[in-house]
Amino acid sequence: MAKKKEIKDEPLEKQLWRSADKLRKNIDAAEYKHVMLGLIFLKYISDAFEELYTKLKNGEGEFAGADPEDKDEYKAENVFFVPQDARWNFLQSKAKQPTIGKTVDEAMDAIEKENPSLKGVLPKVYARQNLDPTSLGKIIDLIGNIALGDAKSRSADVLGHVFEYFLGKFALAEGKKGGQFYTPRSVVELLVEMLEPYKGRVLDPCCGSGGMFVQSEKFVEDHQGKINDISIYGQESNQTTWRLAKMNLAIRGLDSSQVKWNNEGSFLNDAHKDVKVDYIIANPPFNVSDWSGDLLRKDGRWKYGTPPTGNANYAWIQHFMYHLAPSGQAGFVLAKGSLTSKTSGEGEIRKNLIDEGLVDCIVNLPAKLFLNTQIPASLWFMSRNRTNGKYRDRSKEILFIDARNMGHLINRRTRELSQEDIKTISETYHNWRNPDGNYEDVKGFCNATPIEKVKELDYVLTPGRYVGLAETEDDFDFAERFTKLKAEFKDQLKEETTLNKRISANLEKIKI
Repeated sequence: MAKKKEIKDEPLEKQLWRSADKLRKNIDAAEYKHVMLGLIFLKYISDAFEELYTKLKNGEGEFAGADPEDKDEYKAENVFFVPQDARWNFLQSKAKQPTIGKTVDEAMDAIEKENPSLKGVLPKVYARQNLDPTSLGKIIDLIGNIALGDAKSRSADVLGHVFEYFLGKFALAEGKKGGQFYTPRSVVELLVEMLEPYKGRVLDPCCGSGGMFVQSEKFVEDHQGKINDISIYGQESNQTTWRLAKMNLAIRGLDSSQVKWNNEGSFLNDAHKDVKVDYIIANPPFNVSDWSGDLLRKDGRWKYGTPPTGNANYAWIQHFMYHLAPSGQAGFVLAKGSLTSKTSGEGEIRKNLIDEGLVDCIVNLPAKLFLNTQIPASLWFMSRNRTNGKYRDRSKEILFIDARNMGHLINRRTRELSQEDIKTISETYHNWRNPDGNYEDVKGFCNATPIEKVKELDYVLTPGRYVGLAETEDDFDFAERFTKLKAEFKDQLKEETTLNKRISANLEKIKI
């Protein structure tokens, strides 16, 4: 009985995932994600359209005399126009037909034709032979039965949350491949909580499915800011992932016009070459060797040293710095090896970055946070102006945080940071950075280190070098613990001896 109640009380997104996953059958997660996420997006734009359609049809107040089928009315309200044969109630009425897949693909085509900003974005995968029409009809009914109420904001909130949850679940299901389009939510939350992007331009030049932007929007809303105060700039080299980003942003009502795709990527074809931003939040691919560095040896972005052709880590850092405004800040993920590497001039670039006073804070992350790699990772926080009036002058020191022992396992291979972990790390940074902060070094966890000491240690940025070892419990009784372990070992030996005797006896019986 308790189990039934637990399932009934499950959050909506978990119920939806469990039901939808049962309908997956012989489709792998990488393909099925486009089926599900496309339908969730279609439901969102259809709900937003229907709400405005009703207001236009009723013709009250500012909508007096309006034509509910006039596309310009929807454009004026920043709502996607949905043709009649693509509206959710029409699709749901056809859900039991064997041609439902073709009907949905045609609906996606029709929406793209009416809304140029969605051109080439929506999936047309519903008529494929491996997608059973009966299962597709059930999925449409499943999504259609979400109780959303009438308000567009309610629809956007629920469906946006479901979309984000499904992105995460599909990334987990895909494992290594999933990590290429999805940065774990707890890592994104930590980056955003530490940077506090309240207002200004935000850039992610390797934006994946857009999680950094969505979390920035949530951060502003949670702190009662104005979401229109943020402008989003992004770039993604994988077209399929870029499509997910465009849908992810649209479902949140965020302007994605400056989120660009080209298959050359940010190094060879910088879509925002002349843009300077207030914040950069990014999770670039770790240790990329084929980044075309040999074609960019004299690029103007390499102000602090030419990065090696065999590893893009320090190319990414300098690409980020190139795009920062005079008081801009950056927070990004990099492989932990970047903190110590001296390969092919990387040590010299790191030295120059430190000498210029650009490195603000380094966070050592726990293992198993990322789906696509087991490579240990760290967070870098950089600032163009560490003497500005908004925060205290930190130009002569760097904050090191060692969070390796934080987080909890959500399955055998994957760890995530809790809300308490995120709060502890971000508040440590804020207390150190803010003029009225109440910061103290904590052995084994954090240390505000003079840059002179970093120089003495040959410009190594590994937090463990600076935070020291955590204080151990004074009342730990080694002799008592040893006696206890010895007793446990004896018990295990007795059990093993007894088990061996039973096995031997049974073998003798078999021989007889």
